[in-house]
Amino acid sequence: MKLLPNYALIVAGGSGTRMGTDLPKQFIELKGLPILMHTLNVFEKSNLFNEILLVMHPDYHDYWQDLCTKHHFCVGHTLVQGGETRYHSVKNGLNALKGKNGLVAIHDGVRPLVTQTLITKCIDAAQKHGNAIPALNPHESIRQGTFAHNHSLDRNSLWLVQTPQVFNLNRLTEYYQAKWTKTFTDDSSVAEMGGENIYIIEGEKENIKITTLTDLNIAETFLRLQNEC
Repeated sequence: MKLLPNYALIVAGGSGTRMGTDLPKQFIELKGLPILMHTLNVFEKSNLFNEILLVMHPDYHDYWQDLCTKHHFCVGHTLVQGGETRYHSVKNGLNALKGKNGLVAIHDGVRPLVTQTLITKCIDAAQKHGNAIPALNPHESIRQGTFAHNHSLDRNSLWLVQTPQVFNLNRLTEYYQAKWTKTFTDDSSVAEMGGENIYIIEGEKENIKITTLTDLNIAETFLRLQNEC
């Protein structure tokens, strides 16, 4: 099988609302570095990508450049203007890659604990199956409905979806021409609406999305344990 070139699209358009801070969460320091730098470091060290794109709200481009200077951060990447929603940010990133062929791995910038192993598995699976997303079965019991009217669900058939999500670049770009709806919560939902059959691989429990201070504390604990090993 001919190997396709790979592109990484890191989405970092979030605000600090749920974190309870004025500073968007991707810029909060984790073990001495902004969260986003940890994420970019993993993708760069994987040596799998021809190009790394970072999608960010334009109001923070200068701030990000100042952070890169402050921390002597030299991972090569191209800044792309973020959009109104995650959907529009990803669409902007895909448009920046127009004319190129290959696979694109789309990853949440605030998932800094992603491993090179998981990234490689996603790329390999997408080469074989056309796409790949990491996900985990929930450990807790699951119920669906309202406070007063609800019913149990089989947790073994449910998945907690993570990133990176890897797709054929040209096909995903076509899917992202669809009109945005609130059901487009991630890239797999957009691709599925376009007719793609989504292939799941086993994710990693450490690959958490940092959205609250509790998440930040958990991430710090994981990093400390990694350093002790």
